[in-house]
Amino acid sequence: MAYASKKEEESGLSSYYNNKTTIIQEARVFNDSPISPRKCRALLTRIVYLLYIGETFGAQEATTLFFGTTKLFQHKDSALRQMVYLAIKELATTAEDVIMVTSSIMKDMQPNSEVIYRPNAIRALCRIIDPSMAQGVERFFKAAIVDRTPSISSAALVSSYHLFPLAKDVVKRWVNEAQEAVNAKSSSSFFPGSSGSGYLFGSSGSSNSGYQPIPSTSYITQYHALGLLYLIRQQDRMAVTKMIQQLGGGKSGAGTTLKNSMALCMLIRYAAKVMEEDPNMQKQILDLMEGWLRHKSDMVNFEAARAICEMKNVNTLQLTKAIAVLQIFLASPKPVLKFSATRTLAALALTHPAAVASCNVDLENLISDQNRSVATYAITTLLKTGNEASVDRLMKQITGFMSEITDEFKVIIVDAIRSLCIKFPTKHVSMLAFLSGVLRDEGGYDFKRAVVEAMFDMIKFIADCKEQALSHLCEFIEDCEFTKLSVRILHLLGLEGPKAPQPTKYIRFIYNRVVLENATVRAAAVTSLAKFGVNAVDDGLRRSIGVLLNRCLDDVDDEVRDRAAMYLRVMKEAPLADAYVKEESVFSLAALESKLVAYVNDVDAGAQPFDTSSIPKISRAQLAAESTRPSTLDLIAAPATKRTSASPPPPTAAETQSAYAQQLAEISHFVEYGAILNSSAKPAQLTESETEYQVTCVKHIFKEHMVFQFNVSNTLPDTVLEQVVVVMQPQADSGLTEDVVFQIDSLTCSNSPGIVYVSFKRDNPQEYTTTSFQCILKFISKELDPSTGRPEEEGYEDEYQLEDVELSAGGDYIIPSYASFSSEWDRLRSGASATETFSLGAMESIKAACDSIIELLNMEPLGGTEAPSSPSVHTLQLSGLVIGGGGKVLVRCRMTFSRGQGVTLELGVRAEQQSACALVVSVVGG
Repeated sequence: MAYASKKEEESGLSSYYNNKTTIIQEARVFNDSPISPRKCRALLTRIVYLLYIGETFGAQEATTLFFGTTKLFQHKDSALRQMVYLAIKELATTAEDVIMVTSSIMKDMQPNSEVIYRPNAIRALCRIIDPSMAQGVERFFKAAIVDRTPSISSAALVSSYHLFPLAKDVVKRWVNEAQEAVNAKSSSSFFPGSSGSGYLFGSSGSSNSGYQPIPSTSYITQYHALGLLYLIRQQDRMAVTKMIQQLGGGKSGAGTTLKNSMALCMLIRYAAKVMEEDPNMQKQILDLMEGWLRHKSDMVNFEAARAICEMKNVNTLQLTKAIAVLQIFLASPKPVLKFSATRTLAALALTHPAAVASCNVDLENLISDQNRSVATYAITTLLKTGNEASVDRLMKQITGFMSEITDEFKVIIVDAIRSLCIKFPTKHVSMLAFLSGVLRDEGGYDFKRAVVEAMFDMIKFIADCKEQALSHLCEFIEDCEFTKLSVRILHLLGLEGPKAPQPTKYIRFIYNRVVLENATVRAAAVTSLAKFGVNAVDDGLRRSIGVLLNRCLDDVDDEVRDRAAMYLRVMKEAPLADAYVKEESVFSLAALESKLVAYVNDVDAGAQPFDTSSIPKISRAQLAAESTRPSTLDLIAAPATKRTSASPPPPTAAETQSAYAQQLAEISHFVEYGAILNSSAKPAQLTESETEYQVTCVKHIFKEHMVFQFNVSNTLPDTVLEQVVVVMQPQADSGLTEDVVFQIDSLTCSNSPGIVYVSFKRDNPQEYTTTSFQCILKFISKELDPSTGRPEEEGYEDEYQLEDVELSAGGDYIIPSYASFSSEWDRLRSGASATETFSLGAMESIKAACDSIIELLNMEPLGGTEAPSSPSVHTLQLSGLVIGGGGKVLVRCRMTFSRGQGVTLELGVRAEQQSACALVVSVVGG
C-alpha cells in the first residue's frame, strides 16, 4: 500500500486518507471489474487500521463493508485473500447477518486449499459461527488441530480456545486431538506444503501447492495445545495432575515431549497452581521443578526457580537449588536475566533473608550496573540480607546513584531503609542523614511521602533520634510544596513536640506556616500550636502561645479563625482541654457513619438530638492501624504473584453492621422496628462445613424486637428446596414472643445463600434477655429434571436439625469501646458499681483467665492489660458500651494465681446504669 508522506501528514491529507466516510465511499473498488488486488488490499488495510485505533462503524456501515469484502472471495490472489479474512474477522462483531458467509469460509478450510490463507479462514470462522453451529464444524476443527502445518494447527487451537466459553461440550470432545498436538514429534514451518494429516479426509500429501513441509524449530503448536488442554481439564484436578506428570519428563526433566520453552513455562505455572491447591502434591511437583532447573532454556530455568521461591511454607533446603540458578543469572551478560533474578531475590528476601545472603557478593557487583533498575533491586535485597557492619558502606553506595533513578525505584530504596532502621536501630545516625539528604532532593509526592513516613517510623520506634528527626521535618516544611505532607508533619509536631526537652524551638517553624501557607496548612498549624499551649508546663510559654493564637483571629479564612477562637477557650478551661486535646480515644468512624445514616433516614429521630453515647470508641493507635497503608516495598519490589492478588481485608464490625442495616431496611416490616442497636460481629455456624445444607445465623437487636437472620446454602446441584423456614423454640419464660417469619420460596445451588428471617417481640425491652433456641430447618425437597433444569411437580417435606442459637449478654448486648481507664474510672465513682469475688479453679494460668473474660464479656482491653506481666498477680482493665441506653461500663479484674487453687478473681464494675452493672456480674457469675 502507499503511505502518506511527511508533508501530506502535516497538511491533513493523512486524516482524510484514513477518514471513515472516505473509506466507505471508496469501498466501490470491491465492485470493480476486473478487481484490482493492490487497491483492495490498501483499502482493507485502512479499514483494519481504523478498527485497531478504536474507530467504530455503525451496524449498517459495518454490514455494507462486510458484504462488499466477501465479493473478493473469488479472486485467486493469496495476499488479498488473507486481508479479506482479517477484515471479515474484525467486522464480524458489528455487522449483521454475517453467518451467511459460513459456507464460503468453510470451503477455504478444506485440506486441499491453499495453506497460505487456510489459518486465516479458521480464525474468521471462529468469530462468525454461533454456539449452535459448533457441532457442524467439529470435523473441520479436529482435522486442523492435528495438521502438520504449524500455522494451521495453531490457528485451530487458538480458535478452539475462544470457542470454549460458547460451546464447552463440543470443544471438550477435541481433547484427544489437542493431546496429539502436544505430543507431536515433528512439525512443519509456516511455508506451504503437505497440509493434512489424513484424519477424516484421507491423505492430503499431494497438495496443489507442491511444497513439502520444512521442519520447524519453534514447536509453538505445543504451547497453544497445552493451553487448550488445561482449559478443558481445569475443573478436574486429578486430570491436570496427570497431565503435568506425563509432560513433566520425570525428575531430570529430560523425558518431556515439550520442545517449546513457552509451553514448559506454562506447564510450570500449572504445576505451581496444583501445588498451592493440594499440599500433598508438593514433594512430587518439587522434584519436577528441580528437574526443570537444569533445562537448556533460561526462560524455563527462571520460571521453575521463581515457582519454587513462591511456594507456601518453603524451607531453606528446598530453596537451595533455585537460589543457585538465580545466582548464575546474576552474573549473566543479559540484562533481562539479571533484572529477573534480582527482582525475585528481592521478593524472597522479605521472608527468607538468610537463604538469599549467599548471593550478597554477586549482588554487590550489580550495585554499579549500568541498568539502574537492576542496581536498585540489588541494593534493596542487600539492605534486607546484609548485616549491621555493611550498613554504612551500602548507604554511601546508594547516595551515589539516587539522582540517576526514577521516583518509583527511589521509593523502593527508601522503604527498604525504613525497615532497616527498625532492624538496626544503632545505625540510625547514618540512615537519618541519608533520609534528610534525599528529602531535599527533587521528587514527586509518592517519593517524598515515603521519606517522611520512614522518618515517622524512626521517631516512633527509635527514641534516640526523635529530636533530630523532628528538626529535619521542621526544615522540610519550610519549603514543602505538598499540602498533605505539611499537614501530617504539623500534626506529628503537635503530638511529639510538647514532650521534647526544648519544645520552644519548634514553635517558630509552626508559626511560620500560619504566616506563609495556604488555609489548610494554616488551620493545621493553629491546632499544632494549641497542643503546645495546652501541654505546656511553663506559664510563660502558655502565654506566648496565646499571643500567637490571638493573631490568628484576624485570618481571612473562617476555619483558621474558628480553630484559633476555640483553642483560646480550651487553653483557659482544663475540662475542655481534657476533652478536645488530651483525649486519647476517638469515635470508630465506620460506627459513627452507620449511626448518622440511620439517624438521617429515621423520620422521627429529628425531634431528638443525635446521641453519641452509644457509639463505640477506639484508641488513636487502633485508628492509625486501621488506616495504615501497605508498604510500598511489598507492592513494587515484589513480583506480581499470588501474594499481591490476595483477597481484600475483612470488613470491620461497624462496616458489617452498616451492611446488615441496609439489608434489613429493604424489608418494610423491619423498618417499623426503628434503628438497629447491635448486630452480631460474626455469623454463628449452625451446621458442619461438609454437610449438604449449610446454615449460619446473625442476630439483630432492636429496641423492642429481636431478628434472627439465617443464611441458608443448598450445596446439592440436582435438588431444589422450596418453602424454606427455620422453626425456633426458645426456652420457657424467655420473655420473647414470635412475631413474623420470612421464608425462602425457592433455593437452588446457584442462588445460594438465601435468607430466612425470624422475628421475636421482647416482652420487656428494658431487660437483657439471655436464652437459647432449638432450631430446625424445614423445607420441601424436589429433584431437578436434568433435561429441562426445572423442578419436578412432586416433592417431599423434610427437616434438618441445626445447632442451638445462644442469646448471650457479652456477645449481643455489650460493644467493645476504648476509654482512658483511670479518668473514666474516677468519673464513674459516683455512679452504679458492684464488686464480686469468684474462684476460677479450672483456669491454669492468669493469661487463660484474661482470654476467657475478654471473650465472655466482649469488651475492649485497655493499656495492654490483656498480656499479664506476672504469672501470679495481675489486673485486667476492660471498657465497653451496653446497648439500649445502658451506657458506658468499665470492669477491673484483680486476679491472683496459685497452683492447685487456680485463679481467684475480684470483679469490680462501674457503669452509668445499675442494669449494666448487674448484666456484667451475671455474665461472669453465670
